[in-house]
Amino acid sequence: MVATFDHPRFGPIVRTPDERFANLPGWTFAPRYIDDLKGREGLRLHYVDEGPRHAEVTFLCLHGEPSWSYLYRKMLPVFTAAGHRVVAPDWFGFGRSDKPVKDEIYTFDFHRDTMTAFLDRMALGNVCSVVQDWGGLLGLTLPKDRPEITRLLIMNTGIGTGESPGPGFNAWKAYAAANPDMDVGALMRRGTTVLTDAEQDAYNAPFPDITYKAGVRRFPELVPVDPAMEGVAHGRASAAFFRDQWNGESFMAIGQADPVLGEPVMRALHAWIRNCPEPMLIAEGGHFLQEWGEPIARAALTSFGLGSQTHPRGPDHT
Repeated sequence: MVATFDHPRFGPIVRTPDERFANLPGWTFAPRYIDDLKGREGLRLHYVDEGPRHAEVTFLCLHGEPSWSYLYRKMLPVFTAAGHRVVAPDWFGFGRSDKPVKDEIYTFDFHRDTMTAFLDRMALGNVCSVVQDWGGLLGLTLPKDRPEITRLLIMNTGIGTGESPGPGFNAWKAYAAANPDMDVGALMRRGTTVLTDAEQDAYNAPFPDITYKAGVRRFPELVPVDPAMEGVAHGRASAAFFRDQWNGESFMAIGQADPVLGEPVMRALHAWIRNCPEPMLIAEGGHFLQEWGEPIARAALTSFGLGSQTHPRGPDHT
């Protein structure tokens, strides 16, 4: 039986039962919740918050489609072991966050406004934004407006400027449209052969049945592939910002085995980001590159000079 409640603005909402998240492999992090985000009052958003609350640097880890913060379980301990704070939220519709049932609730601005409200609520400073997939499509539109984001760790993703990433994405979008009750765990494992059966099940945990999958269904439809689509203005302004104004530090890792957002797409993105060093290439790495994330996290810390307990302030935007 599906437990729902009605939200006065967003209609019927489902909340995944806690027992679905018991004893997940590699996941020992306490759940935290916010239910008073501006414009989202009454919706409960889940996030992980590990490491010292007053650490000099906070790593903000943003997941994409169709995953949740579990995706960062291999990178998170590397950051906290170096003395940093890690905050990893689940987008609404994913993970342990509440899930509006109606597909039309999920829009580019619904998600982006959620994250700006989350950043306001958390009052994070000196943030390294860690992004992949929709974590980047949304997260890379934030630095132009959020000077507290001083560093970027970028994995297979893009910026939506009104064009399709290519045939691989078009095929994925068609597949998602034809499979509204997609098996999330199986999809994750298809491109991430390092997953165990139990890890595959962990990616299925948020979605007991199709009622919980509106957010999953919607993300492929929201990618800004046409100039008229919501998000294109943010994408184009962000691309110009990264080319001409970005004064922060960047680190990029590319999963070369990703058929959708692999090296050609990422090289194009790399060219937009001012002063981004040569990317780290992971030959066997698929789309969900966080599953190869421990060496990436270590390399990023080294690149940023953040591998010790003494952390300088990040650069400010000019």
